[in-house]
Amino acid sequence: MILVDTSVWIDVLRDREGIVLKAFHEVVGDKVCVLCRFTQLELLQGARDEFEWQKLDSYLSTQYYIEASEDTWVNAARIYFDLRKEGETVTSPLDCCIAQLAIEHGVSLLHRDKDFLKIAKIRPLASIWFAANAR
Repeated sequence: MILVDTSVWIDVLRDREGIVLKAFHEVVGDKVCVLCRFTQLELLQGARDEFEWQKLDSYLSTQYYIEASEDTWVNAARIYFDLRKEGETVTSPLDCCIAQLAIEHGVSLLHRDKDFLKIAKIRPLASIWFAANAR
């Protein structure tokens, strides 16, 4: 299973030529893709209008999600705390939550976000950088 981060979904959803989608399928292969509720939140908050919201909400409602446990929150906060002790800062505490979900569920995280590279230095995060030229 692969948890796909918002940073990848944005590139896939904006892809008009199919280049990013092709690269996405090459990386993912036949593995099951999952999302988390943070990805759902981030994608929906980026909707440009009601039509896009409805289309995206409909699509996201058909996807598989991994859910947070009671321990997710404190462990995610600990990631943020431990990075700060090392002199590193993540741009979003949500990234700590997403990383913690991937760790808890034993799934790889496909992303284009440098915060996850920092987190992978201090936690056993199976981090996969998505290198499609979309940005």
